[in-house]
Amino acid sequence: MYFKDVIGQKEVKSKLIQTVRDERISHGIMFAGEVGYGGLALSLAYAQFILCENKQENDSCGECPQCQKAAKLIHPDLHFVFPVTTTKSNTKPVSDDFIKEWREAVLDNPYMAPAKWYKWLGVENKQGMIYSHESNNIIKKLNLKTFEGEYKIMIIWQPERMNPSSANKLLKILEEPPQKTLFILVSLLPGQILPTLISRVQMIKIPPIDDESLYRKIGSGFDRSVGELRNISNISGGSFSRALEFLYSSEDRIANFEEFKSWMRLCFKKDVLAILDWVDKMAKTGREKEKSFLIYTLEMVRANFLLNQIPEHKNVMVKLAENEDAFSAKFSAFITEKNVFIFAEELEKAINDIGSNAYAKVILLDLSIKVMGLLKQ
Repeated sequence: MYFKDVIGQKEVKSKLIQTVRDERISHGIMFAGEVGYGGLALSLAYAQFILCENKQENDSCGECPQCQKAAKLIHPDLHFVFPVTTTKSNTKPVSDDFIKEWREAVLDNPYMAPAKWYKWLGVENKQGMIYSHESNNIIKKLNLKTFEGEYKIMIIWQPERMNPSSANKLLKILEEPPQKTLFILVSLLPGQILPTLISRVQMIKIPPIDDESLYRKIGSGFDRSVGELRNISNISGGSFSRALEFLYSSEDRIANFEEFKSWMRLCFKKDVLAILDWVDKMAKTGREKEKSFLIYTLEMVRANFLLNQIPEHKNVMVKLAENEDAFSAKFSAFITEKNVFIFAEELEKAINDIGSNAYAKVILLDLSIKVMGLLKQ
C-alpha cells in the first residue's frame, strides 16, 4: 500500500517517512486510533516503504519486487497476526490458518471494523482472540533470518484481543527483539492492553481523518451530490468506516439508533418489565453487535452532552445524521455535567466486560438500572 492511498493523516505519514530517512526505525510501535481512522492502512504503507528497494521522496516506488509482494500482502518478511476463532476441526487456531481470508478482507478494505472481519470468517456472532499458542508462532518466525528484505516486520491487528498469556509471552522479544525486526501493533482499544506491553513500544496516536480528505476520498468513489458528500464527511467523525456506513445506508447504524432511542425511553420511564424484555432481546444478538450498540450509545451520549453545553456551536462541534439530530434536540437536555462522566464510564466498563466474555444479560441489566438513575439526575 502506498502512503498516498492512506486517507489524510499527513502529519503521521510525514513522521513515519522521516524515521526511515533518518534510519531511526523503532523496534516496536503502536498505532492507536478508533475504527476507520487508518491505523492498519498506515502500518501497511509504512511496511511497504521500509521494504521498498527504490524509495521515492515521500513514498515507496510500487514497482520493485519487494513493493509488489508487500502490496499483495505476500512478502515473506511481512507477517500478520489478528484475532481468529476456534472451529470444530481446529481448536488451536493461529493467524496463518486464515491468511487467505485475511488478505482478501484487507485488500478489499484496510479500514474494516472488527465486525467486518468476523463476517469474512463467517462467525459474526463470535469474537476473535489472539491465543497463547500464536505467540509461540510469532517468536519462531521472528527468530528466523530475513528471506528477501532488510527487515522482518510483524503487524499485529487488535493486540487488545490477546489473552494475558499470549501478551506476556511477547514481552521478552519486544524488549530484546532480533536485529532488524519491527513490531507494528494496530490497536482500536489501547486501554485494554497490558501496561507492560504498551511500555515496550512507541505509542503513535492516530487522529480522526480531516473532513476535507474524507470528502475527497468518498467523492472519488461515489456518485452523490456535493451536498450529500459534504454532509457525510462532516458527520462521520473522521472515520472512513463510518462514512461507508452512511454511504451504503447502513442498516446497522439505523438499527443502533432505533435501539438507542427505544432503550433511552424505557430507562427514562423506568419500565422495568419492558427493560427485562429489551435486555433479553439484546443479549441474543451476539457480542460484536452488543459492543457495536454500546459504542454507538457512547458516541451519542458524548454528542448530546456537547449539544447541551454549547448549542450555539452545534453545527461545528456535533456531527449527527438528520434522524439523530431530531431526537437529540430534546434528549440532550438530560445529558449534563452531573451525569455524563459516570454515564460514559459505565458504558466503557460494559464494553470492556462484554469484550472479556462476561455474561451479557447481567451486564446489560446492571447498566440499564444505572442509566435509569442517571437520566433523572
